[in-house]
Amino acid sequence: MNTQPSEADTISLLPGNTSKVFAFSHAGDHACHVISIRLPLVPALLLALTGIACASDLTLTWPTPTPPPGATRATFPVPHLDWFARFETNLDKLKSGPYDLILDGDSITDFWQTTGQDVFKTRFGSIKSADFAISGDQVQHVLWRLQHGELEGQNPKLIMLMIGTNNRGEDPKEIADGIKLLLNEYETRCPNAHILLLGVFPRGAAANNPDRDWISKINAIISTYEDGKRVTYLDFGAKFLQPDGTLTPDIMPDFLHPSAKGYVIWADAIQPVIEKYFPNAAAPAPAK
Repeated sequence: MNTQPSEADTISLLPGNTSKVFAFSHAGDHACHVISIRLPLVPALLLALTGIACASDLTLTWPTPTPPPGATRATFPVPHLDWFARFETNLDKLKSGPYDLILDGDSITDFWQTTGQDVFKTRFGSIKSADFAISGDQVQHVLWRLQHGELEGQNPKLIMLMIGTNNRGEDPKEIADGIKLLLNEYETRCPNAHILLLGVFPRGAAANNPDRDWISKINAIISTYEDGKRVTYLDFGAKFLQPDGTLTPDIMPDFLHPSAKGYVIWADAIQPVIEKYFPNAAAPAPAK
């Protein structure tokens, strides 16, 4: 069995009552190779599907489509084909909603559920919340998720978003354009929500790491998205840094993802916004 489809392969969505199962159909091979990725039956999931082989006429062509002329990677929604199990988990979370607070982004936000879980439980555990962030996601992947059911039935008071660091090396303006599209999706799909847009966190140990300048360019653009109405922009990346601009392992062990101590810094920084929408949220512990 092929574990990865070749360029001539297709990925079929087999019909089912409550779920769909991916199948691999290789060109020249009439057998359907079923793999154990199961997805809820979400009609919107059928975007960009074309007719095909085997037991289904619903097929996602491999490789996924490339951006058409005039579009950029960060503004063209595509799925991450290796994270459908995580996407299914996110859709399953909807059954326990609606949520008052939604978090989204990449691994940095995703790790509130692991490294930062004790901090989150202590500080924000009284809020009915869901973390939809998926490790490895780029801007366009979040855009795809939003367009394929991840906010269905939700009416949060607050959405916290940070995304962009995994688009490393791409044009900052294109990344910012993609983030603008994300804000538009949130505003449309959750018309009563306020959006807390975070500046991309610093990465790399040294103050002169080239990524720092790239990140600052992204943040300079997305900071203009604060409108005094639906969107608040907050950049507290400097709080993770030493006076000389360096990142230390006790704050970000891999110079990208916060430690538990780093998540405390994050919680402290967003506390005023959290309290505005959730007055009963726990206050930070007094400094020792």
